Amino acid sequence: MAVREREWSLVVPHSASGARRARHQLAVDLHDLIPPALLADAVAVVAELLGNAIRHAAPLPGGVIRLSCRACVSGADDVVVRLEVTDGGSNLVPVERPASPDSVDGRGLAIVAALARSWGVERGTAGQSVWAELAIG
Repeated sequence: MAVREREWSLVVPHSASGARRARHQLAVDLHDLIPPALLADAVAVVAELLGNAIRHAAPLPGGVIRLSCRACVSGADDVVVRLEVTDGGSNLVPVERPASPDSVDGRGLAIVAALARSWGVERGTAGQSVWAELAIG
């Protein structure tokens, strides 16, 4: 069976409209490559990662954030999608935290952890990347 891969990166403004554009691009680019349920999870995960970057981190130079995506399909039961959001970083390292039922926020990384098979944070001189890997198989 042939392996199908798609990889891209998109730079958008560090704003709600930039995040909306990035989510839309992800949905358009992957709709014909991965199963609908995995696509819905990928869009939900990237929405949380982008929202956290906008709320809690500085932009990259130029007032932007970057979404990178790599999808690899080697069969109906073997699909991997890696999403990465890069921003200018903050003084705090992103961590999953408990949220009470009455909390209006604080669930983003719990949602990411629930939907992804793994996630993490990489900090470097050019900023900070939060990544998540979703999979079937």
